[in-house]
Amino acid sequence: MSLASVSDETVSGAPRGMSEAEWETRINLAACYRLVHFHGWTSQVYNHITARVPNTEEILINPFGLSYDEMTPSNLVKIDLDGNKLDDSPYPVNKAGYVIHSAIHMARHDLQCVLHTHSTNSTAVACLEGGFVPMTQTGCMFHERIGYHEYEGIALDLDERKRLVADLGPTNHTLVLYNHGIVTCGPTVAHAFTRLYHFEDSAGVQLKAMAAGDSLMKIKPEVIEHTRGQFETGLAQAGADTLLPEWPAYLRLVDREYPGWRQ
Repeated sequence: MSLASVSDETVSGAPRGMSEAEWETRINLAACYRLVHFHGWTSQVYNHITARVPNTEEILINPFGLSYDEMTPSNLVKIDLDGNKLDDSPYPVNKAGYVIHSAIHMARHDLQCVLHTHSTNSTAVACLEGGFVPMTQTGCMFHERIGYHEYEGIALDLDERKRLVADLGPTNHTLVLYNHGIVTCGPTVAHAFTRLYHFEDSAGVQLKAMAAGDSLMKIKPEVIEHTRGQFETGLAQAGADTLLPEWPAYLRLVDREYPGWRQ
């Protein structure tokens, strides 16, 4: 569907022939792209954020060549797990960069959204042999939830997918790509984005603390595990589902910064 063909009908509900579940996913995914652009975590037109259409083997992805602040619910491209287009979108798909995403979507159906960036703080931590250190409150949510994947060159080799999946593991939601970048995932777009936000922020604090030259004040292991549990059970969000209370505020931010983006 081209942007020019979008009618006012699509602003308040799903276009004719599209499920409400797909349209809602498109809105959230387009918002996620806009938010990554807003925070300056983009890499020109490269990288991907992908989301599964609920209860299908269909994935939504960015149209290759558009910047993240040009994403709308309607111009996202629907593909299969091999990266083949399933709709009549006039835009191409950067299949070469889809290796990481296809690997995770195929192996982990619990992770409905896969977000990959080369954002500065996360990539800097990916260049440290010791990787990420949970030394802040929000950093504790990543305790024993991070996998590490050795750099193999630009992710073009389909054979790398099995190693990506093995390194992510069966329970982690975040994957540090050594010398490359970061992948955060979640059962919703909101989870994946919020995890990126907190990882990028916590990585920045780690780098600044290490650069200060003083001894690092580390959190006791049992306290790290306790704090992670507070995030994962929703206690840190006043009993709401973990990480989700922020999302409506994010959507309002996108509405303010990018009028008309929901078309």
